[in-house]
Amino acid sequence: MEKSEMGSIPQDSKLEEKSQSSSDTEELGEDEGLLFGLISGVRMVTCFLTILATTLIWTFIMLLLLPWPYERARQGNYFGHVTGKLVVWILGNTVHIEGKEYSEKRAIYVSNHASIIDMFLTMWLTPTGTVSIAKKEIVWYPLIGQLYYLSNHLRIDRSNPNAAIVSLKKAAQAVVRNNLSLILFPEGTRSKNGRLLPFKKGFVHLALQTRLPIVPIVLTGTHKAWRKGSLRVRPVHITVKYLPPIKTDEWTEDKINDYVNMVHDIFVQNLPDSQKPLSSSTNDLGKAAVVS
Repeated sequence: MEKSEMGSIPQDSKLEEKSQSSSDTEELGEDEGLLFGLISGVRMVTCFLTILATTLIWTFIMLLLLPWPYERARQGNYFGHVTGKLVVWILGNTVHIEGKEYSEKRAIYVSNHASIIDMFLTMWLTPTGTVSIAKKEIVWYPLIGQLYYLSNHLRIDRSNPNAAIVSLKKAAQAVVRNNLSLILFPEGTRSKNGRLLPFKKGFVHLALQTRLPIVPIVLTGTHKAWRKGSLRVRPVHITVKYLPPIKTDEWTEDKINDYVNMVHDIFVQNLPDSQKPLSSSTNDLGKAAVVS
């Protein structure tokens, strides 16, 4: 038996986890063919030029709309709808959407995150009137960061927990004041192998302050299309599944960890085995940060 911060872990379990991790790596292995690399490179360059073009067009639109911040937020959605759909199409992915009827009302949309493609999918598929929350440093990202700022989407300070809490409260107030929806990745980072990571608590804090329902968006297959750390893309079939809204009207602050666990479990139940967390990678709330 070996000791860890979570207690005793049987050696057999650790060996099984290593074996499964090795299997994941093999499944996501790079294609070595020259033709594949060439096609992948062309797709990547085309995506970059497309994003550059749409970003420049919408930056001009945003500058014209400087006196109207809410309209800029809506234009940010239109930019996402066009750019996201184009990028997914250029990369050659086919997308099957389930439960689209659950995306038609104000909500906090939460999605698992295993690929850069997830960002473009959610930009494309979340309804108009939805804003995202990013770290405040995003404004320094060339072009995209400035467009994000002009779009009047929300930013938070992750420099320390207290600053993050204050930022979340301000974000919640803006959402309520302007009748907006939110889109978040509660894992806080991309998974390396597609397997679900522990959730952070920020989305629950926002639900408690806005009383908006939570709509899970389960993404399947994106980790195979463009895996973390890779410069190659693969055309694969992707499934986007909206789940029924989870009401938060009667949620209380003393059960935050329970709500995080509950939503995390819903994702686990709806993901394929290849994307479920490994046995020792359960939702460790003791290490989960306040922000999402």
